[in-house]
Amino acid sequence: MKHFDLPKDGGLKEKLIPLDILHGYDKIYTEVCASAQDASQQVADIIVGAVKAHRGKQLFKLGLSTGSTPYTLYKELAKRFKAGKVSFKNVEIFSIDEYYPTSPDAKQSRNCRLHEEILNILDVKAENIHIPDGTVKQKDLSKYCTEFDKKATGIDLLVVGVGEHGQIGFNEPGSTWQTRTRVVQLPYASRKRQAHNFNGDLAKTPSAAITMGISTMLSAKQVILMAWGEKKANTVKNLAEIKCSPDYPASYFQRHSNVKLYTDEVAAEQLVRQEAPWLIGPCDWTPKFRRKAVVWLCQKVGKPILKLTQNDYLQHSLGELLDQFGPYDKINIEIFNDLQHTITGWPGGKPSANDDATRPVASKPFPKKVLIFSPHPDDDIISMGGTFIRLAHQGHNVHVAYETSGDVAVHDDVVLQHMDAAYQLGFGDRFDHVKEIIAAKKPGAAEPRELLDIKAAIRRSEARGACRSFGLEMSHVHFLNLPFYESGGVTKLPRTQKDVDIIKDLLKELKPDQIFMAGDLADPHGTHRVCTEAAMEAVEQLRAEGAKWVDKCTIWLYRGAWMEWELGRVDMAVPLSPDEVVEKRHAIYRHLSQKDIVPFPGDDPREFWQRAEERTQNTAKLYDQLGMAEYQAMEVFLKL
Repeated sequence: MKHFDLPKDGGLKEKLIPLDILHGYDKIYTEVCASAQDASQQVADIIVGAVKAHRGKQLFKLGLSTGSTPYTLYKELAKRFKAGKVSFKNVEIFSIDEYYPTSPDAKQSRNCRLHEEILNILDVKAENIHIPDGTVKQKDLSKYCTEFDKKATGIDLLVVGVGEHGQIGFNEPGSTWQTRTRVVQLPYASRKRQAHNFNGDLAKTPSAAITMGISTMLSAKQVILMAWGEKKANTVKNLAEIKCSPDYPASYFQRHSNVKLYTDEVAAEQLVRQEAPWLIGPCDWTPKFRRKAVVWLCQKVGKPILKLTQNDYLQHSLGELLDQFGPYDKINIEIFNDLQHTITGWPGGKPSANDDATRPVASKPFPKKVLIFSPHPDDDIISMGGTFIRLAHQGHNVHVAYETSGDVAVHDDVVLQHMDAAYQLGFGDRFDHVKEIIAAKKPGAAEPRELLDIKAAIRRSEARGACRSFGLEMSHVHFLNLPFYESGGVTKLPRTQKDVDIIKDLLKELKPDQIFMAGDLADPHGTHRVCTEAAMEAVEQLRAEGAKWVDKCTIWLYRGAWMEWELGRVDMAVPLSPDEVVEKRHAIYRHLSQKDIVPFPGDDPREFWQRAEERTQNTAKLYDQLGMAEYQAMEVFLKL
């Protein structure tokens, strides 16, 4: 299946820049790759090359981690092994952590996960696999950790993912660089993050773990760190460019003499070479890239666009921009007009407009047939609810397609409450039956299908309620239930042509003029990325099959409740009035199962409507600070 990445528009002319200058801000040498897949291929090259080049009587010692980060790497290694390009018979594997206490056979254990994802595929000998033992008796733990540490010291190549808060293994923020293999108590925040491996049940999430220490890891001869996705952007900045600190334990690898950090472009977006590449060297000054630079300059000097001076440009390394496109006042006016033209109250086009030249969306056809893809049954209303509502109110033929059921994100207590309500309404008493199903669940195992069906029904009813709140016809609400999602657990199934075909059938039926889809591609195998890649694949296949409407269809990308598009990339900004913000909030309220006690809430304690409102209000403030009109909130989109 094809992989989708956001289009690049301008940036550093890296081929013209010496490596020591390109990496001049790096405290850890950082390779920024187009995607996690590209980075994983490069890391796999290093692993395979090191294993094949190893000579001597001793086994090659390879350190690995589990978690979501190395998933794509393990797929790449498995592919190369199956193709006969490498053997691991002379490799000794060291895993860096394990829950304590836990059985190696438990589905949620690091042991089980590492075996399922890679070790069961490779030809590593069983006696050469060293994973911390979560069954060691407590009285023997200290001795066991000391012995494990001795074996793990001096690993030839350590390849590990970095957590969202700079943790490495279970070395949480606050850990010191002197730590060795040991048992650690997991703080509440860490257990909350790990709870997704235990069906969201914090009570069943272990409170301790065995972890290789930072000093032990630093003894490795070569280290590769990996971090993907927008949620790790701040961590990557701290690892790569800020001095090492116990607040970001992985930053201690700045002290290592042979370490590289591999990231995708989204995780690297706060690095100087991504955020302000003109500070490093010559750039390709496309129109959007010029806008990016001017917006950055405004934020640096605290001025709106039209108040920037030539001195502001010169003092902030933007002389090349002046030389190519100056004088400064000409640049100011061009960027001001460019940004102002992204703003529209007509996301489907203004019907009475005589000139569409400066509008993001053409006036014709009207009404437009609009299809909004929503990965989960609430991403649509959280991420672009104001625009959704406005398109419907402005008379367009709007459809929404919920790509997955969202079933695993419903708490068991919510299910029981719905069962009780059904009983109270006289629809039969199934409360005790469902309670027994819930009680029989095993941590880490897939949820029972009967329970998932109830949860999916709850999510569907909530999505329908949200659409009904602003008058959308129920015949325009589509539930695709893509098969890849239906694993019954956090780890999903591979995306296949079956997923794509379901989307193709809907596209062929509707033939939309506009398509909106999720563009937050943080996780290389996360639901948003998989759904968007499946939708893009469907569009491309239809184009190849000769579907004429595809070439006339415009695709818009929205981002989720976590982060927003930077203004340098925005193609359309839809302002919301105070009343529209409230109408959107009330639609989000319909998703009651996602309020307060959702199984996988993340570290942000705010509810989804609060995150969404703050995000859109901050976007409006940014436009205001740049000299645009002041609005209550704004939703922004990138055009493909």
